[in-house]
Formats: sequence, C-alpha cells, structure tokens
Amino acid sequence: MAAEFLTGNRLTLLRSGVEYFPALEAAIREARNAVFLETYIYSGDATGKRVTRTLCDAASRGAAVHVLVDGFGSRDMPEAFTRELREAGARLLVFRPQIWRLRRMHRKLAVADHVAFIGGINIIDDADTPGQKPPRHDFAVKIEGPLVGPVRREAERLWNRVALARLRPRWRVRPGGNHEPEAKGGQRAALLVRDNLRHRRSIEAAYLAAMEAAAEEIIIANAYFLPGRRFRRALVRAAARRVRVVLLLQGRVEYLVLHYATRALYGALLEAGVEIHEYTRSFMHAKVAVIDGRWATVGSSNIDPFSLMLAREANVVVEDRRFAGRLREQLQADIEHGARVVSRKRWSHGPLWRRVSYWIGYGLARLAIGVFGLGGRF
Repeated sequence: MAAEFLTGNRLTLLRSGVEYFPALEAAIREARNAVFLETYIYSGDATGKRVTRTLCDAASRGAAVHVLVDGFGSRDMPEAFTRELREAGARLLVFRPQIWRLRRMHRKLAVADHVAFIGGINIIDDADTPGQKPPRHDFAVKIEGPLVGPVRREAERLWNRVALARLRPRWRVRPGGNHEPEAKGGQRAALLVRDNLRHRRSIEAAYLAAMEAAAEEIIIANAYFLPGRRFRRALVRAAARRVRVVLLLQGRVEYLVLHYATRALYGALLEAGVEIHEYTRSFMHAKVAVIDGRWATVGSSNIDPFSLMLAREANVVVEDRRFAGRLREQLQADIEHGARVVSRKRWSHGPLWRRVSYWIGYGLARLAIGVFGLGGRF
C-alpha cells in the first residue's frame, strides 16, 4: 500500500537519547487526554525509572496511559515498574510474552495528545551499551501536525489487537474521534508501518521506489544491514547511473554471524561503486536514510530479514529539503569524524581466510533464514 503523505507538519529531528528523552518526557507531562508508548526494550536503568515516573504522573492526573512492550525485548523490565504503572492507573500490555515467538513488536512509537514520536530509540540509557563504546548513535522524530492523527490511530489499532489477545477486552480504546490535529508547519510526511497483513512490504517498497528514482545521492545509515537481492540490485543500479551511493554501517561487532554476513556483501557492492563506511566512534543503532537531499526516512526498521519480513516496524518518510538536509549534515559529519572508509583495493586484497569466514557467516545467516521460513531471496 502506498504511503499517504500529509502536509502541514512540523518535524523535529532528535539525535540519540540526549535529545529524545527530554522531548518525550515534556510531551507526556503536558498530556491531559491520552498517552500511548510502544517500545521493544524497556530497561530498568535510570532512563527507564524516569520515563516510568513521568507516565505514572500523567496517569495520576487523569490521562489515559497505555504502555505496550515486546515480550522478548522487554523480558527484563522490572516488576517494580509494572506495579508502579498499575498503581498509578496506567495500563501495560505485553506483545507476545512467549519469548520463543519470532514475530516481535520492534516499533518505538509514542503519542501524547497532539504530539507524536517515531524512531529507533528504546527506553534505555544511551550509556548502557555492554561490551560496546557508549553512547548509542540513533535518531527519532518529533511530530506535530496532521500526521499525528495516523500515528495515534495506528497505536490504537495495535493496542486493541493486543488487548483482545491478552484477554483484556475492556481495555480496548475507542478511536480518538474525527478531530484531526491542526497544521503546525509546512512539512510533508507519511507514516509507514510493517506488519504481517496489508503492510508486509510497505517500508521496503518505499526504500526501493526512492532509490530507483534517485538522481544524485543515496545515503543509508543502518545498524543491521543484510538486504535481499532486490535491495542490493537497486543500490547497484543507482551506482551504475552515477548516483553517489553511501552506506554507513555498524563498525563494532555485536552479533558475530550477522556482522560476518553483512561483510560478505561488501565485495560486490564496492566493485559496483558503492561507498561503505563503518561507524566506530560509538555503538550505532540508527535506521535512517536521505536520498537526493529531499527524501528522508527515520524509524525502527533495519534493512535485514528480521525487520523487513518478521517484525512490526514504524518509519516516518519525509519529503522536505530542510529536514532531509539536517539529517544529511549529521550523517556526513558521522562519516567524516566517526567512521572508517572501507577501501575497495584493500578489501579485494584482504587475506583469503578472512573472506571465507565472512561467507561462512553469510551461509549460516541464510540457513537460519531458511529454517525459520523467511524466504530465500537473500
């Protein structure tokens, strides 16, 4: 299904938790009607405590507070948080508490009355990066204007589905009404979600369409990058059209097999003229892109089988030169000051054993994809 773009929005790009959490907490403090918060990870650290306290305060003053967490990602959410939310009058639901289920809720989405947020930032302290250098490098978008309406309706829709699945029919919410948020600016944007019904390939399709139309430049920053053939071919075709194609990828090892599988793709991409940079300044968690300085996306979706074929995801797509320009400036600075370039010459002359290990990783990743039934176009 094609994205429905709405004009009249004011969009604020937020970089990492240092900008995101103050904005999120301020919006929740000002909410008088309803708050929805969806997150994959809900940590018991200082950030989790602060957000929980803010949600409890909102519920105590009469706002209807709805918190939806993933059963796997938030399996370590402290019981004390659950108790505090319940005692304050907030409602908490768990998406698929069976941790062995593969289809997860990976969205990071919030709505507080007429303000919404979408991005890749979980409820977790940026400095909490075990085995990695902090802080996390990530992005979110604060949304004001008409696009808040679709974001809220999507939050209500998923909340109601989970309430029924968890045998809480009385917790279902009525739609927020026909009153749409008024215009706050002049920016044009759309909400894209990935689910397993009507929107199975919405986010991937938006990427592909934008890349096929690119005339000057594609910059993609993505933490977990293992695209399928169609995505890789779109990158190669763009490079063949003399479009500058730049990938900013995770330079630090988090998941060894995925790290090796991603690197198995480097050779063909470099030969096609794609620039690859590995971010090493800190732990990278971003899922963003800018194309031709006017199209941008920020959200929760990685470019890997988990995000593109299994998980529930949410991205904002923006058609606005000012917003895209700011994101591009930040990514360009990250490339210049926080990343190492992957040289085509050095890569092609690397030791054979290293390249073999990457292809073993790719083979293991494909085997896992086949075992779990994700399809074979990778």
